[in-house]
Amino acid sequence: MNTSGGYAGTIGGKRMKGKSKVRKVMHEFKEGSLRSGSKSGPKVKNRKQAIAIALSEARKGKKK
Repeated sequence: MNTSGGYAGTIGGKRMKGKSKVRKVMHEFKEGSLRSGSKSGPKVKNRKQAIAIALSEARKGKKK
């Protein structure tokens, strides 16, 4: 539970974009729509690979 009184998904009033990106990617994995590489790549069937993709995408957002 967030006790800072800010937005949901924040810690100390700072937005956590990486966490929401991981949540989105893992949701795609559970639906079976997560693909490796590009939209035409093979579907991801391994949970560890899905986590690796999620963390990689979260890092991409931080660099900008």
